[in-house]
Amino acid sequence: MKEFAVYTGLRIGLFAASYALVGGIWLIFTRDRLPLILPLLAALVISGIASYFLLDRQRDALALRIQGGADKANRKLEERRAREDGGL
Repeated sequence: MKEFAVYTGLRIGLFAASYALVGGIWLIFTRDRLPLILPLLAALVISGIASYFLLDRQRDALALRIQGGADKANRKLEERRAREDGGL
């Protein structure tokens, strides 16, 4: 499932870039040790908002792929039901 791998990789990359940006800004302005939780939370929020806008095409491609699989499974289920009903 290529779409899943691409979308997940881009989300991870976007989070890593957000964390590096927040951590770098933190270190520039505070010149102190980098705490783990504050930049992590900020990076989660930033990457989540950014991915909503930047990864729209990849998210739509993944959704179409998942919907196609669900439709195929639903058709097979309906075919099996029709065979069972016809056999009785």
